[in-house]
Parts: sequence; C-alpha cells; structure tokens
Amino acid sequence: MTPTPVILLTGFLGSGKTSLLNCMLRAPGFENTAVIVNEFGEIGLDHVLIESATDNVVLLEAGCLCCTIADSLHETLADLHYRRVRGEVPPFARVVVETTGLADPAPILNTLLGNRLVTDHYRLDAVVVTADALHIGKELEEHREAAKQIAVADRLVITKCDAASRAQIGAARERLRAMNPAAELLESEGGSAALAAFRPAEGIALRSVQPETFHAHSHDANRHDDRVRAHCFILDAPVSWSGLAAWSRIVAETLGDRLLRCKGIVEIAESGELVFIQGVQRVFHAPQRLRGWPDADHRSRLVCITRDAETAEIRRTLPALGLEAGADPHLRLADLQSGKEAR
Repeated sequence: MTPTPVILLTGFLGSGKTSLLNCMLRAPGFENTAVIVNEFGEIGLDHVLIESATDNVVLLEAGCLCCTIADSLHETLADLHYRRVRGEVPPFARVVVETTGLADPAPILNTLLGNRLVTDHYRLDAVVVTADALHIGKELEEHREAAKQIAVADRLVITKCDAASRAQIGAARERLRAMNPAAELLESEGGSAALAAFRPAEGIALRSVQPETFHAHSHDANRHDDRVRAHCFILDAPVSWSGLAAWSRIVAETLGDRLLRCKGIVEIAESGELVFIQGVQRVFHAPQRLRGWPDADHRSRLVCITRDAETAEIRRTLPALGLEAGADPHLRLADLQSGKEAR
C-alpha cells in the first residue's frame, strides 16, 4: 500500500491553527482526512460532530475522522492504520497532526520520520506552521518554541492578515523569510489560505532546497534573527555513502539540539543515486532515494536551520563529505585533516 501522507500543523498559542484547520475540514477535496489532536475541544468540533466511532475517534460531517492522541503519536497512527485495514473506521487518504501551541516540534518530527510503526504506513508530506502577523515579533523574542516551530516549517502561514496593517504583514514576512528562507510563505485572512496550506505537498522538501535558495558555494547565515539562522551550502561533487554517514554523525554531534532541521539533496558517488536527507536535532533519518533531480542544476546542496550556531561551525564539518568510498565513517571531527576542502 502506498504510504499515507501526513501534514504536521503547528504554530504558537493563538496563531490561528484552529481557523485554518476548520476551513480545511469544510473544503471540497479534503474529504477522507484523518485529523489527530491532543484534545477534541482544541479545534472546536462540536458543530461538525456526528457520531462517535470508537472511544477516541469521531466522524465529522465532511467524511473526515478526528481522534485524540491516546498514549503516544506513533501508537495512535498505527492504531488508525489497522482500524482502516479492518474496516472499523472509514478510509482516509491523508492525515493532519495538530500540535499544541507550546509543542516542541522536534520529537514529533522524529516520530513521523523515524518510527517504524509510522514509516511503514505513512510519510511526512509537509510541516505547516501558523504565525500571527500581529504578535509574531513579540512571540519570537519571548518564547523559544515559536522560533523552533518556524525553523522546521515547509510552509509558513501568516495569519490574521485582515486585522494587521500591510506594514505589520511586511515585517512578519521579512522576519519569517530571514529565519527560514526555504519555506513557502502564505498570507491568510480567517483561514483563507487553508486550501493552499494543506494542498498535496509531495516534493515540497525538494523544492525547498532548490538553487535559488543559494547565492554562493556557501554563505553566512541570515543574521536578521540573532539566534535562528539558515546556513546553505552547495557541493561541487558527489559524495560517498561513507562521507554522508560520517558528516551526518559529526554535524549532529557538533550541534546537538542546536540543529533544528537539516535538508539536502545529495548525489552518491559510487552509484550516481540521488537521495534526499533530513535531520532533526540530533537525529538523521534514513535517506530517501529520488527518481531524479528537481531542476537543471545537478549539484548536491544542504540547508541547515540552527539556533545559536555559527556558519563556521558547520563549515568545519563539511570535509567529512569528501571521504572516499569505503572509508571509515566513524571518524571524529578532530580526525579530519586540517584545511581539507569540502567537496
């Protein structure tokens, strides 16, 4: 069975996740959607609730399912899959996982990307993050969670644009673009961007590391925000599996939780294979083999979104990518030859 796409919806408290989600649930074309939330009451489902299918699953008017997270997200997703197989719940074609406003998205992303109970039946399609045009600046200054949510986004939805001035919206766009230049930016009034935010997003991760993101072989991180930055690199040659394994481990060890999210398109030297890689904080997940390049530029490239990290720290790890095929992938940063160029 083809894996079911999952969209992760997050955003700070009061940023408009509920409005966006409810607009999606009412929209044609989004039937057969399963929504997973922490509490039913958080998305105001009373007006669309028809009947309870099981203890923690309800059926909505649009033909969608909604369920609460039982013991853990991976168990809830696995349970939904097997209920669908057994015909105990109506079939669903996609899943939206809505977090609380204070959620750290990293553990959720690692569950969606790396837990076998999830990856056997689902695939992460996109991370959608809402940002309040009126208050995002203050939230970023005062709340670590808001910055982390924005940093991992594939799509950023600027909400409450009907109540904000063009200057406020422009300032929000500038701030968000500086923190996460790879994310798609949308503006929303009362949930008007729901169709665009939740549309099928297959390939969005690849588009987010296209060449227009990059202005040189490497460039200093955008410094608009003092703590969350994007670091972008283009590699002129393919890399070996050994080099990719070594670099993934070294950069994760070097930055730890400061590596909020990393995405890259990399050509493998031994086989000519093209793979998409993803890392979240200390964890890199199994590379995804791709059918071909997303554009005419056939150079490997990486985007690392970090908190409290300098570009130079990441640049020092890049020589690991130059390891020859068959080399020991367990070398440490200190083992890399001084001055060796990244390939």
